[in-house]
Amino acid sequence: MMPLRQQLRDESDFDQLPDDVPISATIADIEEKKGFIDYFRFVIEVKTKGASKYLIYRRYREFFNLHQVLEARYSPEVPDKPGPNTIILPSLPGKVFMGVKQDIAESRIPELNTYMKAMFDFRGNDKAELNLKRGEVIFLLRRVNADWLEGTVNNQTGIFPKSFVKIIKPLPESESEGEGGAHTYSYLRCFLLTPSGVATRSAQEEVDVCVQEDLTIQPSYKELLSRMRNVFKEDDIAVNYRDPEGDLIRILDDEDVQLMIKESCVQQVNDKRPVNQFPWELHVTMTSDLSVYNTEA
Repeated sequence: MMPLRQQLRDESDFDQLPDDVPISATIADIEEKKGFIDYFRFVIEVKTKGASKYLIYRRYREFFNLHQVLEARYSPEVPDKPGPNTIILPSLPGKVFMGVKQDIAESRIPELNTYMKAMFDFRGNDKAELNLKRGEVIFLLRRVNADWLEGTVNNQTGIFPKSFVKIIKPLPESESEGEGGAHTYSYLRCFLLTPSGVATRSAQEEVDVCVQEDLTIQPSYKELLSRMRNVFKEDDIAVNYRDPEGDLIRILDDEDVQLMIKESCVQQVNDKRPVNQFPWELHVTMTSDLSVYNTEA
């Protein structure tokens, strides 16, 4: 029986593809990164059609997010009755919430390598992945992740590898991590406000926190809370930001984080900051201290 890879090559225009098209990916290592929280990311060696190699860097949650997108879009509504737009995805190792982060990352390597091999062996079809022909113009819809795009061509919509196409009009800049191994360092200005014994005043401690993240990163509420607890060595705290009127707003979830970042972009126009400083700042208070908020109507 003909190997699947050879069969796919025979059924496609593989020889017409550019030499920089990736044909395989293998996890070569893991590395620790110190962002808003410390975590490990996978160092993936990608081999191309032209026999060259390069490295990309991915967190496990990027595998997980892509898998969720594919499952939501192409899994059958009724598991026992696959529909015409159903595909069978390879299995992905589940999330682990307990244990040493390095051990967890290392334990995932064999399963993720199997997962990536299965994804490379997966043949594009009009149900999920676009079949592309040389010279076709694809209308870009969105960025699935750093490597995959979704678009429409010939009345068909699907996903395809970014490296397969030459982008004429790009989508808006992605907030995903960069491809290179170079580290980006930015710093976040944050303040700890503690009651000073006077109801209308607080003592303020200012700290600049260095994080290995790009300025476009949008951290989660849990990541910010965890980092501030680590910085100020206090557990019973709340994280806040100042609105355009200067009032403190308590952050309670990821939507509040998005609002903070959105408002900071508006204020940034007239705000002179170093190029590597986040345009938003965090104000940390004790959870029980409500005196810092403007309660006037």
